[in-house]
Amino acid sequence: MTAPAVYDHVRLTDEDHPDGTYRVVGVDEEAETAALLRVADGEGRRVHTGDVVAVDAAALADAEPAENPDENRPLGDVLASQVTMLYWSARLFGGELAAHPAAAAAAGVLLLVGLANERASVLPEAAASVVVLAGALALASVGSGRLSR
Repeated sequence: MTAPAVYDHVRLTDEDHPDGTYRVVGVDEEAETAALLRVADGEGRRVHTGDVVAVDAAALADAEPAENPDENRPLGDVLASQVTMLYWSARLFGGELAAHPAAAAAAGVLLLVGLANERASVLPEAAASVVVLAGALALASVGSGRLSR
């Protein structure tokens, strides 16, 4: 096997390491050792072990190239992961708004005033657009946790 590059995937054939697919996460300058993260079990199923191992050039020479386990996930798993991520993102956003009620209310008022101007026509159209943009950006800033930092 040629010298590995970061993000290459290999399957170690030695007895010293658990069976599975490993992602190269670091290589020294001389390519004599590499840091590998175990990303799949022996059957190619994605795992999140956090196992990082250092291997020398001899073990790398015996390693077989392997397929990235992230590229063979079933569509149902990908969609379920996206729905879960959307849930946690919304929960985090709502939690940040609840943690800063005054800032969230001020941003919400700006947004609503700009949006209500479409019916009331109190502000010029350009000013209403600026108010909507400012309210949306302020709400995004509060909800993203920027005020907590």
